[in-house]
Amino acid sequence: MILSAEVECFVYEAQSLKQKRSVLKRIQTRLSNEYNVAVSELDFQDLWQRTCIGIVTISSNKVIAEQTMQQALALIDSFPEIERTNTLTEWL
Repeated sequence: MILSAEVECFVYEAQSLKQKRSVLKRIQTRLSNEYNVAVSELDFQDLWQRTCIGIVTISSNKVIAEQTMQQALALIDSFPEIERTNTLTEWL
């Protein structure tokens, strides 16, 4: 089972691309380390207060894949400097 999510977010306090990338790097590192998911910025690379993050998890069990994705999304929500605005999940 492959579950992917496209997560659009606002980074309110970012005043430059460098600040935005700093926030994203911390989130990507924690997601990869804690939940063993693949993470990448998919869109809005040249905007400093908006981003689209792609997350993918693979599991032999659908329930485990869903739990992992929900935990990853909860981790994103735990960062006060970023707000998740739109999330699209899809089974592949």
